[in-house]
Amino acid sequence: MQVINTLLQDVKLIQLRRFGDSRGWFAEVFNQSAFSAAGLPSHFIQDNQSFSRKGVLRGLHYQLEKPQGKLVRVLSGHIWDVAVDLRPNSPDFGKWAGFHLQAESPNDELQLLWIPEGFAHGFLVLSDTAEVLYKTTNVYHPPGERCILWNDPTLNIAWPLNGVTPSVSAKDVLGSLFQSADLPETE
Repeated sequence: MQVINTLLQDVKLIQLRRFGDSRGWFAEVFNQSAFSAAGLPSHFIQDNQSFSRKGVLRGLHYQLEKPQGKLVRVLSGHIWDVAVDLRPNSPDFGKWAGFHLQAESPNDELQLLWIPEGFAHGFLVLSDTAEVLYKTTNVYHPPGERCILWNDPTLNIAWPLNGVTPSVSAKDVLGSLFQSADLPETE
């Protein structure tokens, strides 16, 4: 397992080696001891999986009261995944970073993205379809669910839309502007 620092403090790219032969391949995706030794969370509460079509944009989601850290993995397809730092005391507060995550990476490794509590998260599907699996450090808490508009002018996220109008849920269209968003409490 290789843990790679990103432009955002505490957001990490994780590359896992696949072992293959003519029958296919095998990879150890999660090992509690290895994650702990690498300074990553080793206790997850819930697994979520989504299936989306090309041009679907989900996010930017986060929770109050019960913030969730997310370990994101693409099972099929290709997404552009975005994390936004919402921690007021962070040197990266209000900054975002985007990551191309694919089921089939060019270097034959599995890619995971660790997004800790205190971040908003969203993604855009770039392939015809994509399945995304993410482990969370806390349960889904509907009363604390929040969303920042994907096209917030303050954040100015450079989504790779290539002229496509994204498909956004009715709930996400009603997201808050970053400047007026309720922020999660973090340590």
